[in-house]
Amino acid sequence: MSSTISRTKKITYSAMFAAIATVVMFFEFPLPFMPPFLKVDLSGAVSLLAAFMFGPVSAVLITMVKDIIHAFSSSTGCVGELGDFLMTSAFCVVSSLIYRRDHTKKGAVLGMACGSLAMAIVGCFTNRYMLIPFFAKVMPIEAILSACSAVNPLIGSVDTYIIFGALPFNLIKGFILSVITFLLYKRLSSFVRENTIGARTALDNRRKAE
Repeated sequence: MSSTISRTKKITYSAMFAAIATVVMFFEFPLPFMPPFLKVDLSGAVSLLAAFMFGPVSAVLITMVKDIIHAFSSSTGCVGELGDFLMTSAFCVVSSLIYRRDHTKKGAVLGMACGSLAMAIVGCFTNRYMLIPFFAKVMPIEAILSACSAVNPLIGSVDTYIIFGALPFNLIKGFILSVITFLLYKRLSSFVRENTIGARTALDNRRKAE
């Protein structure tokens, strides 16, 4: 679809998507049996929709904009926003590149599945080397693990937190974002395409009339 839309239109729509993603990121919710500080927000679905419609570069820029804006009110010293940027970017880039090679429903599903796995893998590293070290400065690591084990008894160390906390959390998050994208993509892409083609046709008719 990105080949049928002008650069100006792409920038305009990307800015709109960035604004929507920024607002949506404020609304987050926890998952049952997951560490309490791991919460899902649906802004990643906005970035993925942009990735499918406009390409991976637009998705990365949209993700960067909304994370930079949220960094000004960060409660994690911007570490959470950086982690979100890396994970969401991996999710969108992998998903959209596979979908571009196989522009079918099967390609979209495969792309989102691989994108979810990529996000989960990146999430393991960001949690292990960014988020846990940050939270360990705020409160003792034992207290963090105790809070995690209260909701998931399998978590008793940093390694088990990664395996039974961060990894499944991001896989589930990827699934949720993928379902939302799958349900909205066709309608939204049709809307963008129709408005783009309609505007271009009106402009051409105006030029001919002149």
